Amino acid sequence: MSKDRGSIILIVLITIIFASVALYAFMERASNDLLVENRSYAADRLRLEAYSALETTLAVLEDFRQANGSLKSPAEGWGDPLAWAGYEPEEGRKVEVTFVDESGKFSLPNVTQATFLNLFKDWGLSQSEAELLADAVLGWMKKDYVPTSASAPDKDDYEREEIPFDPPGRPLRSFDELATIAVARDVFYDESGQPNEFWHRFVNAFSLYSYTTPSVNGASSELLAGLGVSDSTQQKTLNDYLHGAGNYQTQGPGYFKSPADAANILGTQSPVAQLDTQIRALRIIVTVREGQSSFRVNALISPPNGATIPVVQTNQTDTSNQNSSQNPVNNPSPSNNASSSQTTKKLNYPFTILEFRENDEMPSPLTPASS
Repeated sequence: MSKDRGSIILIVLITIIFASVALYAFMERASNDLLVENRSYAADRLRLEAYSALETTLAVLEDFRQANGSLKSPAEGWGDPLAWAGYEPEEGRKVEVTFVDESGKFSLPNVTQATFLNLFKDWGLSQSEAELLADAVLGWMKKDYVPTSASAPDKDDYEREEIPFDPPGRPLRSFDELATIAVARDVFYDESGQPNEFWHRFVNAFSLYSYTTPSVNGASSELLAGLGVSDSTQQKTLNDYLHGAGNYQTQGPGYFKSPADAANILGTQSPVAQLDTQIRALRIIVTVREGQSSFRVNALISPPNGATIPVVQTNQTDTSNQNSSQNPVNNPSPSNNASSSQTTKKLNYPFTILEFRENDEMPSPLTPASS
């Protein structure tokens, strides 16, 4: 009997242990589910605040654009748009707005070999290495590009890849494409396949969007290097003027209203003085915080006559007009003009949104503003 009781006790103990383990696993799973649900709920609550702050910011930017004819720099007075508009977030929340002048970079779709060479040599690459890297990237982006380096990759090199393919012959749509470009992938990625310092410097120097001339008001050291400006004194003068440092500390952050203004500061022979002064693409980052929760929207906007998405030239016949002629919404017949005008309305929005992301990785901000 004592042996039977001992077996029963052992079975009960084992059952209790398994039940405890199952209960612990259930509680842990339930805790994780509740945490995910709480984060989703917090995101939904903060999203509305972020969108409201973004719309307020856009309204302030449009007011300044209408008054001045263009946007040039937050130093014009719109650096703290929410305070300007008298925007008040809900109690317990903090809203921050950050601006990054995307047009303070080179437009990658319009880049020249000379710009690449200046920049790559500033990074420490030799003349031959800079030429080879420039040829690799330009050969990837441009059809019928004629390289200057004898060892530059061509179609045959890509056809010998494990999975053969042809270079697209169009501008990059993502900086991740650098990992596919022969020669470039060895320069911009480390041995483990992760982006290295050169990759980050490349991203800071170039924009994926199309515009003619970069803005001097958003210029960085990478932009100056690409222009061939190696004079550290000129670089410091420009940086001090834009950020209100050094000899310009008392006047605060400044901006150039015209290339002539830049020439007065930097000299008429400086290539920087030939840059644009208008913002062609502006990144707006709105971050809402409430306790430990946060939500962020990242929007890249283009003002009228600003940056555009690169147009890919193809040899195929454009059938869009033929298709649209068969669409009664795009080409209404006289009999349905009245009804179409009532149902189809054009949103007269002052800016073009080139990118829009939520809770992405935060880029390096240049000019913070808060409310």
